Amino acid sequence: MTSAKPTLTARLERWPIAGNFTISRGVKTEAVVIVAEVCSGPHIGRGECVPYPRYGETPEATLAAILAVREAIECGLSRQELQTAIPAGAARNALDCALWDLDAKQSGRPAWVIAGLAAPQPLTTAYTISLGTPEAMAEATAKTARRPLLKIKLGGDGDVARIAAVRSAAPNSTLIVDANEAWTEASLESHLAACAAAGVTLVEQPLPAGHDAALARIKRPIAVCADESVHDRASLTGLRDRYDAINIKLDKTGGLTEAVAMSDAARALGFEIMVGCMVATSLAMAPAILAAQQARVVDLDGPLLLAKDRDGGLRYDGSTVYPPDASLWG
Repeated sequence: MTSAKPTLTARLERWPIAGNFTISRGVKTEAVVIVAEVCSGPHIGRGECVPYPRYGETPEATLAAILAVREAIECGLSRQELQTAIPAGAARNALDCALWDLDAKQSGRPAWVIAGLAAPQPLTTAYTISLGTPEAMAEATAKTARRPLLKIKLGGDGDVARIAAVRSAAPNSTLIVDANEAWTEASLESHLAACAAAGVTLVEQPLPAGHDAALARIKRPIAVCADESVHDRASLTGLRDRYDAINIKLDKTGGLTEAVAMSDAARALGFEIMVGCMVATSLAMAPAILAAQQARVVDLDGPLLLAKDRDGGLRYDGSTVYPPDASLWG
């Protein structure tokens, strides 16, 4: 029997954030996501992405980029062909994950089986504390201090006080911090020392991408993880002397296909792996759970930061996130 010709649709969705989400670059009150759907007969494969202005992406341009390959998708463009048909980034992520989901539904095999991976297990995810005054961050931290892993957003000036305040409010939690490129070469060593003194175990992207050479010239007291400096396998070159770990996000890699390959390549180079996310619904987190199975740090708390997740979303039990049901993805 010949399978039905696929059809591609895509749409923009807005999901309110609980309160707000603040990092060094600004404040968000909603998650703007793009959902791609590839339908073939009774089967619908779905993928979700988050366009990120830091990388020159907008919701409108991302939606247009997805729809620009509609004819190719409907003529049978494969997931492997997609990798060279569209650049790494949010648009390809939505399409790549939709094709994974469609393949799983058509074949009756889970995506992890198709990918040749081990069966996914529940994971402990970080929970993010937004940037604010030391007092506000300590108050927010105290409400979540029973979580085992907290990710603290920092912003440059005042970070030493923020780190101390958060640690005081969560004496038993493992802490990681994310500066989102907000530190300077002059403040780098003092900020790293403050993190080490507070027992922080990992710092994400302290310096701006492309201006991070100082990381190779200092003795790093704790692990430093590349985020904005690393996107896909091609961007791994030259980072080994500056970073100890890399943050893999499907919106940067352009989907699960490249994320899995990048994880293997990065580990072969000696990097530790973190798998992160943008603020988005469970549909965006579901494929990332497969990529995160061998990660040292998992940061897939996007749905926990929303006022409401999509129906049939992932199961979160405190900070434990469970693999998706087939009805959601994969």
